[in-house]
Amino acid sequence: MNEIVAIRPHDEHFAQLAKEAGATIAGDGDSPTGVFVPPFTGIQHLQELLAEHDTIEWVQLPLAGVDKFLHIIRQRTDIAFASAKGAYSKPVAQHGLALTLALLNDLHRRARASEWDSVQTGEMLYGKRVTILGGGGIAEEYARLIAPFGCEITVVRHAPAAVPGADRTVQTGEFASLLPTTDVLFLASALNDETRAIVNADALRALPGSAVVVNISRGPVIDTDALVAALAGHEIAGAGLDVTDPEPLPDGHPLWSEPRALITPHTADTVEQVTQLLGERFVDNIARRHRGADLAGVVDPARGY
Repeated sequence: MNEIVAIRPHDEHFAQLAKEAGATIAGDGDSPTGVFVPPFTGIQHLQELLAEHDTIEWVQLPLAGVDKFLHIIRQRTDIAFASAKGAYSKPVAQHGLALTLALLNDLHRRARASEWDSVQTGEMLYGKRVTILGGGGIAEEYARLIAPFGCEITVVRHAPAAVPGADRTVQTGEFASLLPTTDVLFLASALNDETRAIVNADALRALPGSAVVVNISRGPVIDTDALVAALAGHEIAGAGLDVTDPEPLPDGHPLWSEPRALITPHTADTVEQVTQLLGERFVDNIARRHRGADLAGVVDPARGY
């Protein structure tokens, strides 16, 4: 089957990858069978292509989390939408581990210090009870990375299937019951109705005062106002955030000046990493189309991931 792929706006790097994988880049007058959405672009171009062509069978999205595309995905159930879920697992999990270790070792506070402070603070990751919300590729990779630390790892996910590397896997309904014994809460879930603001004031209050929260998923998984209050009230020891709600976090927001917060500006995967890893996923899905196999990363419209 000859794959004719539309790329709008045009991106020569990804166009060349598609050609090398045996696809044709759609030009004026062509009827594309697939669409590639370049990274760091909006949804307008995709909407235009879907309106212009009734031949489109699949779309490669650039993101692992597809919340901004979800209304289109649910409208066009005749099309297979492939996300990048799993493609960015390694850099994002690595960044999550860096945030975890920085929080436990109090590096965020020490890095801001302007004078020598000999007060000894910090915790080891070794032997900690880690609760991971989300059971996808990032969760699995994070569990693999922290395995040498001898952590007790519990994964909370929508589906009952066990996650490799976890000591146990439970469903979302058990999330609240795990919090009182959680040392590290690692958020790696999709954003949907089930997970939106799942880390609210009650959840934060249930955590031990020594617990840290790390979010590399989507900002709205945490109730931001509740997090600000929990940090200010010393209800938890710290929060590492690569994503926020709102995003970008406005100048002057209280989280910027909160000494227990460590914030990175949604940079767990860099432009270079996204370009490489998304390209690999795109090429793989073209190859799957050629041999009649299922696409990698297909989004379930009902679940939203």
